[in-house]
Amino acid sequence: MAETEQAKTEQAETGQAEQGGENGARTRREARAERTAARLAKQIGAFAGKHGGAEGQLAYLGQAGTRIVLVGEDGAWGDLVAPTHAVASAAAQRAGLTLHDSFDGEFAAKVRTGPYEWDRMAGLQLGGRPDKT
Repeated sequence: MAETEQAKTEQAETGQAEQGGENGARTRREARAERTAARLAKQIGAFAGKHGGAEGQLAYLGQAGTRIVLVGEDGAWGDLVAPTHAVASAAAQRAGLTLHDSFDGEFAAKVRTGPYEWDRMAGLQLGGRPDKT
């Protein structure tokens, strides 16, 4: 009995929560968010390394989360989706990504599109194959 009380006191002092409690669930969610941010930051870093650096913009997607749009120094682009805006922000900060408020002006001008993108964006108007859905 004394050991149980001592364990509870130690948990309270160190900020640890009991597994079944509300604090335990919050701690698990926070840990998952940190792991997700770390994974995304690693992917952002890999993209930046492959393309000579990168800049980005966060675009809110509603319940689906937040899109992290990446533009490399060589004009290549890509995107990642984070479950929340907070996780996307944390990932960008961890990766040292320069963020833009909007996707326009000089930032948008850096994007280099290839034949695949043009075919997808205006394929029917330019005589390309219709999209098979």
